Amino acid sequence: MAKRKPDDAARKRYAEDQSAAERLPELVRAVADAEERLTEAQRADADFHELHRRGVALDTALTEAMRAAYARERVLIGARGYTDGIFRRKRLATPEVRRATETAERLLTAREDHRLHGVERLPRNPAAV
Repeated sequence: MAKRKPDDAARKRYAEDQSAAERLPELVRAVADAEERLTEAQRADADFHELHRRGVALDTALTEAMRAAYARERVLIGARGYTDGIFRRKRLATPEVRRATETAERLLTAREDHRLHGVERLPRNPAAV
């Protein structure tokens, strides 16, 4: 059987994922910075508008980092993984890809936890405050 070659669309998606994956270290630093700013605001007893704004900023940073981490996983799998399911499954089992998957899932879990418990909710009727 001949190997399945990635088509043009797969190569394009692979190139997009490569550029996103390259940004992962800076995005992880942005998450740390946003988390630190939120913690500082909480320590300073900032008003809920400021806490909400900083919580949303952390959510945005976590989302971007998580997407870059999943892009890194896809890059490690390779362009052929976009079109060949068996190749993708085999590559998912390699240690390097497993570590990338764990990183992406940790970021996903942190984002979901933050969305549930970390974003200060604004009141429905701001005039009531």
